[in-house]
Amino acid sequence: YRDDDDINDVASMAGVNLNEESAQIMATNSDLVGTQIQSCKDEPFLAAIPLHKRILEMAKKLGITDVPAEVVTFISHATQNRLRTVIEKVTVITQHRMESYKDDEWYEQATDVRSQLKFFEQLERLEKQRKDEQEREILLKAAKSRSRQEDPEQARLKQKAKEMQQQELAQMRQRDANLTALAAIGPRKKRKLDSPGLLTTGEGLGMSGASQAGLGTPSSRQYARQKITRVNLRDFIFYMEQERETSHSLLLYRALLK
Repeated sequence: YRDDDDINDVASMAGVNLNEESAQIMATNSDLVGTQIQSCKDEPFLAAIPLHKRILEMAKKLGITDVPAEVVTFISHATQNRLRTVIEKVTVITQHRMESYKDDEWYEQATDVRSQLKFFEQLERLEKQRKDEQEREILLKAAKSRSRQEDPEQARLKQKAKEMQQQELAQMRQRDANLTALAAIGPRKKRKLDSPGLLTTGEGLGMSGASQAGLGTPSSRQYARQKITRVNLRDFIFYMEQERETSHSLLLYRALLK
């Protein structure tokens, strides 16, 4: 009877000696074992000379007179990594702020602040228009009055009514002149966006497929627009409030004061 290891050993059943194969592989690739291959040169993120001077200035205060170049390279890479982490986190915060839930079926709009503000603006505009109409009626009545004994207030109202009428007449003349100039110029021509100078590299690929499908007309051109994420001070303040290292820092308080 054979043991279970011999029965399950497929390599021995096939006549392959694993020890010999391993020794042959190690002998063939012996020059590659234990070596390190780098595809590109290790370049520091910050300028080495100014950074070295700044590190030496800080080290002299602690009694250190010599700082090797490896320390400068390490600090430069650490700065790059830290900056990359900060940018990634702040970008995520900005994307969350710009995300819209209007088209999501699981969200229902409770209040519309923009519509409320527009309603209040319309009320203020109507109230101002009503006050202007009342003042205009008072001025017109004062201008039409023919009382012999006029007080200074009545004379002031008449003068103001005359100025108001002259201003309205000037506005009507200006509006008529604008309409006449527009009629003389004629209808405005739309700007053509399919000029050769406005073509992009990504458009040529899309147009080739559209022309093969029979849709390669100038009016059907689609211009690719790159999405830009704009980070503001509020996003950065929110990031510093969430981080343990900066939640109680002086930099956060200075940012809040701006």
